[in-house]
Parts: sequence; structure tokens; C-alpha cells
Amino acid sequence: MVQINYPETDFKIKEEGGKESIFDVLRKRWVALSPEEWVRQNFIQYLIQVNDYPSSLIAVEKELKLGDLKKRFDVLIYDKEHQPWMMVECKAMNVKLGEDVLQQLLRYNISIPVNYLVITNGNSCYVWKRQNGKLNVQNELPVFGTK
Repeated sequence: MVQINYPETDFKIKEEGGKESIFDVLRKRWVALSPEEWVRQNFIQYLIQVNDYPSSLIAVEKELKLGDLKKRFDVLIYDKEHQPWMMVECKAMNVKLGEDVLQQLLRYNISIPVNYLVITNGNSCYVWKRQNGKLNVQNELPVFGTK
């Protein structure tokens, strides 16, 4: 498991009609502040502020196709050549990270192959690197651009 120490971030949060929204700086719009969104926003800020991942190479909640199904990945980081490099699946803090979450991410990885796979619920974070057709557990997030 990878230890994550989230940076303090001054998120823009508003309430309208009894529902909270958070401003997503990458998507440049307000989004519903669900428990999963809270994890996603904090993890993105960790990637940018602590690990120096370029925000311009991070995509959030984009559609992908799995056969006839349309799904959305949570976070996709591109490498310097603008190729998919790392995919992140975020879950709410109360969701246990098990085999089912990894399998969901692996299904997305069929459509968008990447070198690194990450699952997180804000409390726990697991990272794998694809090598020679196998998934190898990593003890830390990769330095941006690592093959």
C-alpha cells in the first residue's frame, strides 16, 4: 500500500438547493461534491502539488467504450508524448478496495492501455505496474514520465 499525505488545498465549495458542489480546476466547472468526488479532487491535488504531475496532462471523468458499453474513467494521466500512462480509479472513503475495484480498472485498461494502475479510496492507495504481461505491486507512485 502506498502512503498518501494530502496537501492542504483551498477548494472552492458552494451550496445550492441543499447540495454541495466543488470547483474542478481541471474540468473548469462546478461538479457535485459526492464522497467519491472528494477523494478524486484530493488525489488530483496530491499528484499535482506533491508529485509534480503536470495538470495539463491529467484528464478527469472521460468516456471510454467497453464493447457496446459506455463507461467513464476517473483519472487518466498522459506521458510527455501525450500517450496514456497511468489510470486511477477513485472510490469513496467508506468503500473497501478489493479485487472488484481492481477488476473494474483492468476492464477500463482494455480500452486504454497504461503502464500504471492505481486504486484509492482516500485512506488506502494501491499501485501496480504492467510489466511483461504481469501486474507488479509498487510501493510508491511513479515519478512522472517513468516507463
